Amino acid sequence: MRRVVFNRKGGVGKSSITVNLAAISAAGGRKTLVVDLDPQCNASQYLLGMQAYGHDSAPTPNIGTFFSQTLSFKLKEKAPRDYVHTTRFENLYLLPSDAGLGEMEHLLESKHKIYKLRGLLKSLGREFDAIYVDTPPAFNFYTLSALIAADRVLIPFDCDAFSRKALYTLLENIQEVREDHNEDLTLEGIVVNQFQPRARLPQELVASLEEEGLPMLSSRLSASVAMRESHEQATPLVNWNPRHKLTEEYLALYRELAAR
Repeated sequence: MRRVVFNRKGGVGKSSITVNLAAISAAGGRKTLVVDLDPQCNASQYLLGMQAYGHDSAPTPNIGTFFSQTLSFKLKEKAPRDYVHTTRFENLYLLPSDAGLGEMEHLLESKHKIYKLRGLLKSLGREFDAIYVDTPPAFNFYTLSALIAADRVLIPFDCDAFSRKALYTLLENIQEVREDHNEDLTLEGIVVNQFQPRARLPQELVASLEEEGLPMLSSRLSASVAMRESHEQATPLVNWNPRHKLTEEYLALYRELAAR
């Protein structure tokens, strides 16, 4: 299973959802890999801690190393497993990001390297039971590479009017990838994040989207200070506080996705 968490808007919880679903998978005994394609490195910092990312540095080798190697025959080719790092959490592994990804994007596009990630993840899929991919807040080379490499895609939605307008563009992007590059890509649905059940606007927005027939998941993720605390501790919710309400919501989301 290779799942991509995708949205072109920042701040909708892509990294949090990626890491926490992966952590639940790992806690359940599945050997699970997180792949961080976002130059902001949020998922990597979440799992390794801020201290792993010093000034102009990142854990190596990383996804930037992999893409650099695809551009140069002079660099010694590494085995797919060489890019993977262990974390403090049993069964949970990371292929970390690199802030320099943006600098090489144009060259990767011009050299037509869009299918390289698919090859890497297929190779790693022989070792890992589940792979979760965090993407940048844009529909760019890295996001397209991830959608081509995946078999499932999950869209976070943060109950914002602007996010609602963007949903149809996201759905069109996914359909185009399916038609042009990856017919096996399945849209699992739209997950409502940072939901405030007592507020009128979020309830109306979600009800309206359901009436329009959009593939809304029934599980909701609440807005909670627990997420920020979990980030500060560099510890996913299921490892930090397995009985917290937000943890239980993530568990419900994980079960709903597993049942599909």
